[in-house]
Amino acid sequence: MVLLPPVEPMLAQAAEAVPGPGVLRNPAYEQKFDGHRAILFTPAEPGGRVLLQTRRGSLVQDRFPDVVAAAVEQLPAGLVLDGELLVWDPEAGQLSFEGLQRRAAARSGSAATLAARLPAYYVVFDILQQDGTELLSLPYRERRRRLEALFAARSLTAPWTLCPMTTDVAKAREWLENWTDVSGVEGLVVKAMGQRYVTGARAWTKVRRRDTTEAVIGAVTGSLARPQLLILGRHDDTGRLRTVGRTVPLRPDAARQVAVQLVPAAPGHPWEGVRFAASWGSKDVLDAVLVRPEMVAEVSADRSIDRGGVYRHPLRFRRLRLDVGVEDVPPFGQGPAAAAD
Repeated sequence: MVLLPPVEPMLAQAAEAVPGPGVLRNPAYEQKFDGHRAILFTPAEPGGRVLLQTRRGSLVQDRFPDVVAAAVEQLPAGLVLDGELLVWDPEAGQLSFEGLQRRAAARSGSAATLAARLPAYYVVFDILQQDGTELLSLPYRERRRRLEALFAARSLTAPWTLCPMTTDVAKAREWLENWTDVSGVEGLVVKAMGQRYVTGARAWTKVRRRDTTEAVIGAVTGSLARPQLLILGRHDDTGRLRTVGRTVPLRPDAARQVAVQLVPAAPGHPWEGVRFAASWGSKDVLDAVLVRPEMVAEVSADRSIDRGGVYRHPLRFRRLRLDVGVEDVPPFGQGPAAAAD
């Protein structure tokens, strides 16, 4: 069977800790990059088109002409790769999720201009078809061997990157601790060496690095007596309180702990008239109740952060910091920061 888009990618289930050999048989650990999932198809016949499919099945090759040109020049026919699209911002000197969003939304007329300013890279972690032959039923160890052989035989370099992989759990834990300090690396994906590729199945495991930090409680959903989510902020260098994210739903005990300390907002709250998105990039709006921005929450956050300092994934409430003032909270735009002493 020849694979044609759309192909549902294999997915990962979130976990809190790195599973070792005692939990998963013959595990392999890959670095997890903070980009856009994409499946790349090279044409089986001369004159065909290179196709680039998103996780949801849309074709976006016209928005990434640099990746398409490199595929035409460097990759063999009849190939299907699974990987992650990333974008490098030369001015910032780092990977940029915001730049990736701009590339992904570009119209065909501006795609080439953006590609020159914000070059794209493709981190490959799986091979689903080779020489027109589908490989989904092969175990991961064999697919990985073929992928490594492809990179070696073709001497592939930028924009192609072979996703780092190890079978050493100690090295994987070191990656989770240290490599996630690098922009664009947010954790690990764990796979079984004998695992076949099951389209649409959430059968891998992903572990994101999480850091403990603080933010100011500026609003809640629900009510002051029964808060459901916390909407959090940090002050920028002008003293303005800026939104940085929201929490996951509070547990009942945490909601009671917070409710006792909440005070209704006075006139002139910095968020008067502000609409809060239900999730990053969503058009749905939260029904928020403003509170006096004097309470500090300690939260657990992953490394998916916009350049402006906004967390893309919900934060996890840990506790109130009654011993910490709002002036001790890290400033807006600082990103991950250790909890205050």
